[in-house]
Amino acid sequence: MKYIGAHVSASGGVQNAPLNAQKIGANAFALFTKNQRRWQAKPLDNKSIDAFKHNCELVGIGADQILPHDSYLINLGHPEADGLERSREAFIDEMQRCEQLGLTLLNFHPGSHLKKVSETECLRRIAESINLALDKTEGVCAVIENTAGQGSNLGHSFEQLAEIIDQVEDKSRVGVCLDTCHSFAAGYDLSSHDACEASFNEFEKVVGFKYLRGMHLNDSKNPLGSRVDRHHSLGMGTIGNAVWEYLMPDPRFDHIPLVLETIDETLWAAEIQYLRSLIKKAA
Repeated sequence: MKYIGAHVSASGGVQNAPLNAQKIGANAFALFTKNQRRWQAKPLDNKSIDAFKHNCELVGIGADQILPHDSYLINLGHPEADGLERSREAFIDEMQRCEQLGLTLLNFHPGSHLKKVSETECLRRIAESINLALDKTEGVCAVIENTAGQGSNLGHSFEQLAEIIDQVEDKSRVGVCLDTCHSFAAGYDLSSHDACEASFNEFEKVVGFKYLRGMHLNDSKNPLGSRVDRHHSLGMGTIGNAVWEYLMPDPRFDHIPLVLETIDETLWAAEIQYLRSLIKKAA
């Protein structure tokens, strides 16, 4: 079973996100549980929590089909003590908000060394941050999103993802979200069936599909290996359509949220229908 959706708006309250997902024909979705560009947010109230759970049940979308995303401000590998502490506190808050909503996944960008510490030290700090958050929460899996490798962002290679996971104590509560645009920009070719086969075989070899807990499905505005994170609508960028034709029939990508973050939300319903048509075509 493929769970396909988009990163929908939670404007007006988190309870609106499942209804927005239903409007585009999704059976999965992503959301921010708070303003993603601010450190502070008022706590979730019982009314919003209950309404969110009710609306998820109403539209038939379960916790394993929802991939919330944390704040863009958080840097779990921050090289400075104050920035690291602030990021860790904010991340724990994000995990606790997921707990309150009955969610089991939290997607996040791993972190950046800001050219102030080594990559090894930054990856160690990221893993330590995850361990601290897991110790203070229950039932929520920390899902590391691979990056395009722009600037000093880490997590762009499968080896870096594996290095973080290796240092996480509770392996049952850590996973990976693969973003197709980020993967392509980082140098993993997805532009043909054979290229997809090679790239995903590499992922299995270095990280392992047992850690794949979600995906972001995006085309890329920039070429292979550009290290530039610029999403595009499906089939309108430099990746092309071979990757969707590869992913949709493949059972390794079943039962995880497959979330569009493409740039034109007016196309989301059509993109979801297109992806589902590829499943039927392969069958």
